[in-house]
Amino acid sequence: MKVLVIGGGGREHALAWRLSKSPSVEELYVSPGNPGIAAVGKCEPAVDYVQFAEARGVDLTVVGPEAPLVAGVVDRFRERGMAIVGPTAENAALEGSKVHSKRFMERIGVPTARFAAVTNDAEAREALRQFRLPVVLKTDGLAAGKGVIIAQSNEEAEAALSSLAYPMVIEEFLEGEEVSFIVLCDGKHGVALEPSQDHKRIFDGDQGPNTGGMGAYSDSRILSSAMRGQIMDTIIEPVVRSTAFTGFLYAGLMMTPAGPSVLEFNVRMGDPETQPLMMRLESDWGEALMAAARGTLTPDAMGWSPEPATCVVMAAAGYPGVPQTGQTISGLDSVTDAVVFHAGTKRSGGDIVTAGGRVLGVTARGADLQDSINRAYAAVGKIHFDGMQYRRDIGAKGLRRYNG
Repeated sequence: MKVLVIGGGGREHALAWRLSKSPSVEELYVSPGNPGIAAVGKCEPAVDYVQFAEARGVDLTVVGPEAPLVAGVVDRFRERGMAIVGPTAENAALEGSKVHSKRFMERIGVPTARFAAVTNDAEAREALRQFRLPVVLKTDGLAAGKGVIIAQSNEEAEAALSSLAYPMVIEEFLEGEEVSFIVLCDGKHGVALEPSQDHKRIFDGDQGPNTGGMGAYSDSRILSSAMRGQIMDTIIEPVVRSTAFTGFLYAGLMMTPAGPSVLEFNVRMGDPETQPLMMRLESDWGEALMAAARGTLTPDAMGWSPEPATCVVMAAAGYPGVPQTGQTISGLDSVTDAVVFHAGTKRSGGDIVTAGGRVLGVTARGADLQDSINRAYAAVGKIHFDGMQYRRDIGAKGLRRYNG
């Protein structure tokens, strides 16, 4: 079949890379793509996706980023009877609006942190009196993973009110271990991908401001089979039943002493979680995605390697603020024991240069978690661009947990 992937970041490179290895996929288009994606599929400029898919005879479209989903691209495809993986605009509001999402969870009984929705400074200051420090403040709309501030003091909370846009959500801070739990849904059922763990803060030891994600690892030991079942029963299935959800439902969870609690819902694959997940996936990705689009998903739709995988994000200087761009990237061709997924890159003459905040996602699979970490960082060491920054502790939490 012919497949179109919408997007041009690291997540889309990983999706396209895995689809290019699927026996069911004969032709692969990615719009707009990037220089790394060009090695596995045909990159097309950003276009009217419906018209493009019709003109090229595309059998299946897969949406990578959240913005087209919130804008209703899935609705447009379905009006034409065309197969696409993703939620409707109505369901995409689970990510597009934090206020809507929290009220929805409250209404159907999905466990989540206590919260207040506010629309101005007066309401926010009144709400802050209801919460102990630290407290979490989240802007309502899409913010590329950076619209969240954890205020440790009243002064930090005041500063957050000035930097985040209204409306916003103020909620209690939950203690525990964060887990990314992503499920592929067909409107009736959900099939879980392997668990993963993102690293949001810019600096080692979870210090500094939030980012879109500085790395992730996937290891089956993150969650027991019993805990996966509990998450499906108490969180995922109620959402799917209530909304007839289709596409990827991503539950960002805090594993608290009282059980799993939803920090946020996303309505697409995570970035950088997609990179290690696609390294571990061993079945035909095209077939699984088409089954989800057709409403015929089965519990055995995906097969996984038991080997863990780790992704280390290499970011530009200045990120998560204004990144430095145009820096020449060297060493890409020297990496042989990992896959380098491109995110913020472009071609300039004969060079690949930086073109965004998160530049590369260097990803490796290994015999165990430590091996995958070693392979990923060995590959990182072969790559250079001026001002590059990356965390040196991706996967360290997992190692501590598994090794005591």
